Amino acid sequence: MGESGKRPSAQEVAQRREQAAPGIHHAWETLEREVFSAGTLSERTKQLIAVAVAHTTQCPYCIDGHTQLARGKGAGEAEVMEAIWVAATLRAGGAYAHSTRTFEVMMNGPPEDSS
Repeated sequence: MGESGKRPSAQEVAQRREQAAPGIHHAWETLEREVFSAGTLSERTKQLIAVAVAHTTQCPYCIDGHTQLARGKGAGEAEVMEAIWVAATLRAGGAYAHSTRTFEVMMNGPPEDSS
């Protein structure tokens, strides 16, 4: 809580972060600007990727911010939801892919490298 007993605004927090480590803060802003600017991929595509990744990292701030930015770059609800489904499938796919190890153990016993 802030000195007044209320939560500080996002702008207040950003200012404190910048004051605490100004060089790194500015480097971060430069990196973000470069990463999300149009290149081989459009800004819209990059924001759709960010929405998908934000869902796998489960960062509510990233979900909110990149969803707004994707919409601002022209992404529609169907595109955003499709990106989220891609992310969900890949996240769930990890468990499916690792089932290989489970079946190897069940069929052959623990691997030799296990402690």
